Amino acid sequence: MRENDMLEKEEIFSKVLRAGRRTYFFDVRATKAEDYYITITESKKFTEEDGSFHFKKHKIYLYKEDFAAFREILDEMTSYVLEHKGEEVISERHQKDFRKLFGDKAEETIGTESFTDVSFEDI
Repeated sequence: MRENDMLEKEEIFSKVLRAGRRTYFFDVRATKAEDYYITITESKKFTEEDGSFHFKKHKIYLYKEDFAAFREILDEMTSYVLEHKGEEVISERHQKDFRKLFGDKAEETIGTESFTDVSFEDI
């Protein structure tokens, strides 16, 4: 079997989630025995001071026998975070380039009237 045929056979279904400097790749792949499993890859872009960049990637493999337990724990963990900290993202102010982007002010409030309401159907 040619290498391209192998790649097509191995990757069955894919979705991509772009989240700032991170991109998540969700792929359904096939084993040699024609069974399916999922890979989740996190790719994070790092830019050097000279303008060049590189990516760091981390991958996990998730097999069918672990789907139910994985989903249960993921649901429990995400519910815990949202119940205890809400949906507001506060970690951005801890990034190394936060002061460069937003100045030295500790915090500034921006009214929501300056934002545009966009639904997923518009994208």
